[in-house]
Amino acid sequence: MTMSFPQQSARTRRFSLGVPRGFQIAPDGSYVSFLRTQGGTDPVTCLWTIDTASGEERLIADPGDLAADGDLPAAERARRERSREQAGGIVGYATDRNVSLAAFALAGQLFTADLRTGTVRAWEAANAPVFDPRPDPAGRRVAYVSDRTLHVIEIATGEDTALVQPETDQVSYGVAEFIAAEEMQRMRGYWWSPDGAALLVARVDETPVERWHIADPANPDRPAQEVAYPAAGTPNAYVSLVIMRLDGATSRSAEGVGDRPSTSSRTAVAWDRGEFPYLVTAYWDERGLLIVVQSRDQRAMRLLRVDQWNGETRLELADTDPVWLEIVHGVPARTGSGALVRTVDDRKTDTRRLVVGDTPVTPAGLQVRSVLDVEGETVLFSASEEPTQAHVYLYRGSSPLKDAAGDGLVRLTEGAGVFSGRRSGDVTVLTGSRLDRPGVTTTVNGIEIASLAETPVITPSVELLRAGEREIRTAVLLPTGWEPGAGRLPVLMDPYGGPHAQRVLAVQRAYCEAQWLADQGFAVVIADGRGTPARGPAWERAVHGDFVTPVLEDQIAALEEAAHRHPDALDLGRVGIRGWSFGGWLAALAVLRRPDVFHAAVAGAPVTDWRLYDTHYTERYLGHPGEEPDNYVHNSLLGDAAKLERPLMLIHGLADDNVVAAHTLRLSSALVAAGRPHTVLPLSGVTHMTPQEVVAENLLHLQVEFLKRSLGASGPPS
Repeated sequence: MTMSFPQQSARTRRFSLGVPRGFQIAPDGSYVSFLRTQGGTDPVTCLWTIDTASGEERLIADPGDLAADGDLPAAERARRERSREQAGGIVGYATDRNVSLAAFALAGQLFTADLRTGTVRAWEAANAPVFDPRPDPAGRRVAYVSDRTLHVIEIATGEDTALVQPETDQVSYGVAEFIAAEEMQRMRGYWWSPDGAALLVARVDETPVERWHIADPANPDRPAQEVAYPAAGTPNAYVSLVIMRLDGATSRSAEGVGDRPSTSSRTAVAWDRGEFPYLVTAYWDERGLLIVVQSRDQRAMRLLRVDQWNGETRLELADTDPVWLEIVHGVPARTGSGALVRTVDDRKTDTRRLVVGDTPVTPAGLQVRSVLDVEGETVLFSASEEPTQAHVYLYRGSSPLKDAAGDGLVRLTEGAGVFSGRRSGDVTVLTGSRLDRPGVTTTVNGIEIASLAETPVITPSVELLRAGEREIRTAVLLPTGWEPGAGRLPVLMDPYGGPHAQRVLAVQRAYCEAQWLADQGFAVVIADGRGTPARGPAWERAVHGDFVTPVLEDQIAALEEAAHRHPDALDLGRVGIRGWSFGGWLAALAVLRRPDVFHAAVAGAPVTDWRLYDTHYTERYLGHPGEEPDNYVHNSLLGDAAKLERPLMLIHGLADDNVVAAHTLRLSSALVAAGRPHTVLPLSGVTHMTPQEVVAENLLHLQVEFLKRSLGASGPPS
């Protein structure tokens, strides 16, 4: 019996299982370590190495041989939710400088692996469960977090030391707070010094943060989970930094004025936390310690140099923007000669450019997405000329530059697709997903690392177009085998439509679900309008203060262009829209504000009242609710409940701690109060993700049946 696409997509976690990831390159170039499950439906991730000369793979650590299944610590569950991790087993690891010692947690236990010999060792940690273990650069110690504090194990002796005791049960050391992990993509809360003699540790005090309670109504015998959730306009966690030295050794100061003895095992880092409450990241190399901090309104960032002996900070660089400053992954960093690597939003050319030292080294129009690696005078980074694609570029600092036009750049990837990579010495790892083939391809200096992911049972046929005067990147998919004259189809808009995410990419596997939806009898249209990434700073900032107008306008413009291109296919009298998270808000907004265009909606985990969403994300776009309350009224769905005249299905996971179920419940209550019929589908035990196989599979069927009924669609049964 042939497996259906919904079954296959659910079992493979959207075809992510079996794909190699998490690459680390040995400095001598002899091997690369990586993570991968042992099959396309196997959810247990293992640790591997590959010989860069022969291509021979070696299984280093198989969770099935190491530890029995156990409950994950709460901090690890939260980290996986924040990173949208859908697999199990060894989902993350860290290595020393030589990439010879790897540390990872499994079922709350601490393990290390010698990546050269393949020897794996289990450690009896003094406190368990263990979270986020990281070896020091020299490979002499392993730090880990447990019970809200940081521990260090000496490799030679096994001695386990708790570096500090939290002062209250609201204080933790070494853990990234909710805002950092969810919105800044900072998943870590501590950093080793280059010599392994000290750690920079985040101290997080959640005392001022409001407490919310997430209950499981399907199991009333279980107590509600209390979470510290900083909703827009409310207090954030108080984040500070301390430097903890592990011995009395001397070390060269950041200012290079000579060796100074350590006088204290703990040194507080000083900066104006009132003005700059957000800790964005830290970077520690042989030249010293840098931190990046951000103002609450996100219009100012400071790069500060930290004196590791007295904790004082000195301004290295200040950046401001009248709207907001975007956080870019991988910066700041430094080249071997000490030149600072960063990005700058060039307002004259509307380009996010890579800057090395004081020189922009990328040309106008090439939008830098992230910095992947910096080694010596080379910088590996990801960037886009065309927003549907992302390519890997190498900047060599020794190459001559002319008028900062990017003459020192080499593009390492070719063809329409989305690529990423890592680089160390002469070894380059490149990963890519392309429009003309399924799956993900990974190579190490041209040697392919096998992907064990399943091939989808469906092959998308997608048309990418540019809609309207703004050239909105749009994808159109029609049913397989559909021919003009076969009758016009109901339309299904399938957007995300908001910041930090793209749906329209030159990646074949990104459209498998859309093709399956089309094959149920729909013309599927996906559009990335204003606010989405890779079109330049002005495009991203076009949603400032107002999601509604630009986002909805661009979806309609894309719909109209698709209908213009395919007048025999799209029936604009039957238009549905579905989405999840921001896309869920957009779907509900569409039927509430523009029922003349949209005739049915499925809204999954929608943000219905932006006052209930978190500080860092919401205030970046809508401002502080106490200062700009009209923005929150305009972008809320609750006041529109009485306007509903189209079918609306609301779906929400009751265990969601990101977009809490209160969003859907409050909108539903407002709709009931207004006498407006609607459908609510609560998902017991489901978070903001839906990795549960049965849930993920049946959700697709339920949405299709609802849309068919609502739009009077026929077509193949789902």
